[in-house]
Amino acid sequence: MAYKVTLIPGDGTGPELTEVTRAVVEATGVPIQWEIVEAGSDVVEKYGTPLPEQVLESIRKTQVALKGPITTPIGTGFRSVNVAMRHALGLYACVRPCKSYAGVKSRYRDINLVIVRENTEDLYAGVEFEAGSPHSKEIVAWSKGKIDENAAISIKPISAAATERIVRYAFDYAIRHGRKKVTAVTKANIMKFTDGLFLQAARKVAAQYEGRMPYEERLIDNMCMQLVQKPELYDVLVLPNLYGDIISDLCAGLVGGLGVAPGANIGDHGALFEATHGSAPKYKGMNKVNPTAMILSAKLMLEHLGEAEAARRLEAAVAKVIAAGKDVTYDLGGSAGTREMGAAIIRAMSPAAVTR
Repeated sequence: MAYKVTLIPGDGTGPELTEVTRAVVEATGVPIQWEIVEAGSDVVEKYGTPLPEQVLESIRKTQVALKGPITTPIGTGFRSVNVAMRHALGLYACVRPCKSYAGVKSRYRDINLVIVRENTEDLYAGVEFEAGSPHSKEIVAWSKGKIDENAAISIKPISAAATERIVRYAFDYAIRHGRKKVTAVTKANIMKFTDGLFLQAARKVAAQYEGRMPYEERLIDNMCMQLVQKPELYDVLVLPNLYGDIISDLCAGLVGGLGVAPGANIGDHGALFEATHGSAPKYKGMNKVNPTAMILSAKLMLEHLGEAEAARRLEAAVAKVIAAGKDVTYDLGGSAGTREMGAAIIRAMSPAAVTR
C-alpha cells in the first residue's frame, strides 16, 4: 500500500526543487501517493493568503508533508508561512541534522551534529507590540523604568510543559539514532526566569534518562565559540526556539552551508519535511539551485515513514554524487543543473532501488 504524503511545491525555486526531489524519492521504489497543494507568494492572488486552509487540511489528513521553500516577507506582510504551519499543526520539534559530506567545501571535516529546536514558544511565538501601542505603553508602565517608553516589545514565553516535551524528544531521538549525548543550551545565567525554567525542565527530564544517555549544559554564547573551535565534542543539541534557529544556521555553515542542510518539523500528529534554505526567487526557473538539502529532507521523511533502508540508499547516492564532483551544481564546484544533479543521484542508487 502506498504512503499518502502531502506535497507542497512552494514558490521561487521551490517547484523545480520539489520536482527533482519527488523523482529521486520515487526512484527509491518506496510507493507514495502524492497529494499536491499550493502555498506561498505565488498563490496569494488566487486564494487571498499564502497559506490556504486546504494545505493544513491535507497535512492533517496525511500526517506527512514534503515542502519546497516558501518566501517569507521581511518586516512586513504575512508573518511567516513556515511558522504559521508549525503552530497550526502542533509541530513542536524542529530537527536539523548537520553532517559533513566529502566534496562539499568547508573548513571542517567529519561534522555530525543534530539540532533539536523547540518550535512553538520563545520570541518566535509572535507576541509582539508596536512602539506606542496601548499594549506597549501598558507593559512599559509595569516595567517601572526598565523599558524606554517608545520601545517596541516582544514577549518571550517559555513553559515547563513545552520544554519537557522537546527535551524528552531530544533524548528519545538520541537513543533511537545511537547518538552519544544531549546538550541543553540556554542563557539561564542572565534570563533566570525564562531560560532558567527551560534549564530546570531539561534537568528534570535528563534525570529520567540517567545511565542511558549522557547529558550536559552550555550557555548559548559559549556554545557558539565551542562549535567553531571544537564541534567534534558535541552531538545532539536541544535549544529554545530562537537559539535553535541561530545555531542551526551556524552548524550548517560548519558543513558547507544551507545547500546541504535538511530539516524536519515533528509533532504528535504530523510531520513536515523541508530544506532549511529559502526560496531564492532570483534563481527561479533557471535550473541552477542545489537540490541536496531538499533531497536529504526527503531522506528524513523516508526514515519517518519507517523506510530506513531506502533512506540509507538515497543518502549514500547523494554522498557518492557529491564526492565525485562531476554532476553537481555550481555551489558544489560543478556545472550541472538542478535536474541533472537529481538524475545523477537516481543513477547512483542501486538497481534494486528502482525495482523494489
